Amino acid sequence: MGRERFEELVADALDRVPAELVRLLNNVVVLVEDEAPEPGLLGLYEGYALTRRGWDYSGVLPDRIMIYRLPILSICRTEADVVREVTVTVVHEIAHHFGIDEARLHELGWG
Repeated sequence: MGRERFEELVADALDRVPAELVRLLNNVVVLVEDEAPEPGLLGLYEGYALTRRGWDYSGVLPDRIMIYRLPILSICRTEADVVREVTVTVVHEIAHHFGIDEARLHELGWG
């Protein structure tokens, strides 16, 4: 799957996130990269979760949600699998923006 189609799937996944949650996203950008910095990583949240931001949070670069194309494609057999994995990864990384940790995400089925 090419990068353009993959980016469309990421955009579609973002469109499926409830509007109430999208409105709460603050100073965050979602990007697609081909390679992950370490094996097995499908996505990554870099920044300060909303739960960690205090009075001194200002003048910082946007948080970044990275979605890694080639690692996701390597574990998927069909486009439907890619759609499902992209959606799970996008939701998973957005949850980190809201301060939800790995253990809780696994409990909720978004691990």
